[in-house]
Amino acid sequence: EEQVVESGGGLVQPGGSLRLSCATSGFTFSTSKMSWARQAPGKTLEWVSGITGDGNTYYTDSVKGRFTISRDNAKHEVYLQMNSLQLDDTGVYYCIIGLSLAGLLKGQGTQVTVSS
Repeated sequence: EEQVVESGGGLVQPGGSLRLSCATSGFTFSTSKMSWARQAPGKTLEWVSGITGDGNTYYTDSVKGRFTISRDNAKHEVYLQMNSLQLDDTGVYYCIIGLSLAGLLKGQGTQVTVSS
């Protein structure tokens, strides 16, 4: 059974940085497309970024130039480096198996709070 565990969230001031990690098991990670999505308080789940098995990356417009998705196929992990964080980046971040919100959301998420 597929499992994902997100970590790395926290409280950060505007302009700060965080690096999220997603540890996975139970499926063929190296060929699986992976994504990060987030849910802000009172809002629906929003797709943020995705990466294919061979490293092609995709971003929603609001994070382009600030966030970087990457993966380590040997460790079965995917990462999200978040720089220049803004108040609107606050939310629970989820790791998804797939390249869209139609993928598998298996984890509990990690809370990111951007506040001064």
